[in-house]
Amino acid sequence: MKTYLDCVPCFFKQALEAARIAGAGPRKQKEILDELSRILPSLPLTASPPEIGRVIYGLVNRLTSRKDIYADIKEKSNKLAMSVYPRLKNKVERSSDRLLEAIELAIAGNVIDYGVKNSLDVDKEVKNILDEENNRIRKQKKGVFEYKKFRQALRRAKTVLYLADNAGEIVFDRVLIEEIKRTDTDKKIICAVKEKPIINDALVKDAYRCGVDKAAEIISSGSDAPGTVLSLCSKKFLKIFKEADLVISKGQGNFEVLSGVHRPVFFLFMAKCPVVAREVNCGVGDIILLHHPGTLKTGKGKRGK
Repeated sequence: MKTYLDCVPCFFKQALEAARIAGAGPRKQKEILDELSRILPSLPLTASPPEIGRVIYGLVNRLTSRKDIYADIKEKSNKLAMSVYPRLKNKVERSSDRLLEAIELAIAGNVIDYGVKNSLDVDKEVKNILDEENNRIRKQKKGVFEYKKFRQALRRAKTVLYLADNAGEIVFDRVLIEEIKRTDTDKKIICAVKEKPIINDALVKDAYRCGVDKAAEIISSGSDAPGTVLSLCSKKFLKIFKEADLVISKGQGNFEVLSGVHRPVFFLFMAKCPVVAREVNCGVGDIILLHHPGTLKTGKGKRGK
């Protein structure tokens, strides 16, 4: 997915919010926005929003001398999500369709995202997930919730690559990963997280802290962008990405960078902005389980359907 002009104001809002979270004063905040104004014209709109986001957050890190601006926020998110983990498991165990329930919870957990919703009250949002998840999701399962296709692909897959998104949210991913593993204990599941701190995205330490290692092998993708930018990923990850029977891509950022890849991918996320909603042909706030069949170059250079 390319970057649209509508994304530009959001870039400035994200830079300002990150600067404030980093503890920068008004003068430093203005310096960051001035520097962003200087470099933004050189960034091509053909790049995906997460690729530009990587530059923006790198700028904030450099000018504030902070390596992990969102460290405290990620720790709070992890603790809150882990505190409701037993309730999440209970909801799955009581469901007549355990896999569907786990998918719904995993996608609902995608609201934990400071990168898009920077005024987020994590505690309030986790409570809302548990209180409203059933009605909210089932009302929105229309043309962008391809559960039957997902279930069929999962049944055939021997190896599953799960691309995680945010800290805290990864607890909800754990519930889905554990349910996938329960249905077939021989299935190999690999969970990929980010290489270095970027916004509130999950790192290897977050995945272990939240118990994901109990059901999946944890690896770093090698990317330090707020999305799995393949050109930034390690050779090890790219090999797994290419060879996995099934790739589950979590979060809006991963959709933005992988929506045009050649291999099939299932995207799980909540549409959080009008630009992405238009791209998917859904509404802002809608729950997405979308199958991307992969793009293949034909003799005329067009994408296959």
